[in-house]
Amino acid sequence: MSKSSRRDVLKIALAGAGAGALPWRAKAAGPTITMLHESSFIKVFDEFFQKTLAPNYEKETGVKIVYEITSVGSLPARDSTVIETGSGADISMLALLFPFLYQDKLLDVSDIAEEMGKKQGGWYDVGKEAGMVDGKWKAIPFSNIGQLMNWRTDWFKEVGVTKFPDTWEELYDVGKKLKAKDHPFGFELGHGFGDNHGWLYPLLWSYGGHEVEKDGKTVSIDSSETAAAIDFARKFFKDCMLDDVLSWTDVSNNKAWYAEQISCTNNAESILWLAKRDFPDIAKVTDQALNPQGPKGRFHLMNSITHGVFNFSPQKEAAHDFLKWLMDEKQLGAWYASADSYYQPVLKGYDNAPMWDVEPRNKPYRDAMATAHLPGWPAPPDRRLAEAVAKYVVIDMFAKACSGSSTKDVIKAADSQLREIYKAA
Repeated sequence: MSKSSRRDVLKIALAGAGAGALPWRAKAAGPTITMLHESSFIKVFDEFFQKTLAPNYEKETGVKIVYEITSVGSLPARDSTVIETGSGADISMLALLFPFLYQDKLLDVSDIAEEMGKKQGGWYDVGKEAGMVDGKWKAIPFSNIGQLMNWRTDWFKEVGVTKFPDTWEELYDVGKKLKAKDHPFGFELGHGFGDNHGWLYPLLWSYGGHEVEKDGKTVSIDSSETAAAIDFARKFFKDCMLDDVLSWTDVSNNKAWYAEQISCTNNAESILWLAKRDFPDIAKVTDQALNPQGPKGRFHLMNSITHGVFNFSPQKEAAHDFLKWLMDEKQLGAWYASADSYYQPVLKGYDNAPMWDVEPRNKPYRDAMATAHLPGWPAPPDRRLAEAVAKYVVIDMFAKACSGSSTKDVIKAADSQLREIYKAA
């Protein structure tokens, strides 16, 4: 899609955003609403909100919208400060498990979620996982920033592979050949917050392993299925990867990719976006694919972004109305389109949106939504689950096995940690 046609999409999407688009509130001079958001990797996404969405809403309603941007990685601390002080923002972007950590500080926005689901094709199942707490929507799912397979088509072709392997075992066989040709894989095993979770949780699930059962009480990490996933990860690391991955964080695999040190990794679609901008020769031979499947199926991580209204806000009703307006397809579709497909919608009505044609190689990120889950699935998200994720229980279980510890020992350690965390259940 050309730049001009992309602009046309945005214009069409906003064509109905004129006066009268707010049947639920009459136009009147109103308060100022602050929306806190983490700085986007796609800068035009933030700019579109600041230069188009916020001014449009103020023109329609008289309500001024302040879009406050915080740096990448600082959002959890900023949200915590807002909640502790009871001031600083009316609406915020919430990452991963935050709706469950702070459910008692968030306004019930079920009316918005239900209406938008009916109007825009329905929610993916993972949308309810991400935003619903005890039967109430405490946050509105906005998107996933998916973690999928990125692979070098030219190097895979050198070992006779032109289609990304369908199973983990098939990928392992290819990886052995590529490492022998000095084109190893690079999958994060360190204490980052995205790329490690992006492949290790799906790997665990694909072998049938789980930390805690659906009842949210029964710790079940000690199983033959978990052991099978660990045994695979150990040989996958030994025979296919760089040793350095044990200490990698989220930036490490990107650096290795652009330095042409690795032939396959698990990452957000931004790895291709940046390659197209700064490393065009690498971009030409980069492709993206769904995660491989294991004996129990194919899975992906839901790296969830939601929006919530703080219930202590003195402007909570006005903030609720703005969030409702923002989630309407006229505004929401245009905001998505401004960032191409970096933010994958949780509403099915966007499955065939024009943004997916900007870069067709990104379409697996759309298709992954059907098999995506939050960390800790199938256990319902709560504070205990958040603690297990924060303590890297699953990540360290795999990393220690790859470092040489026995399968029995790493499972025993993870089981002990989880039982301590869930002991009050």
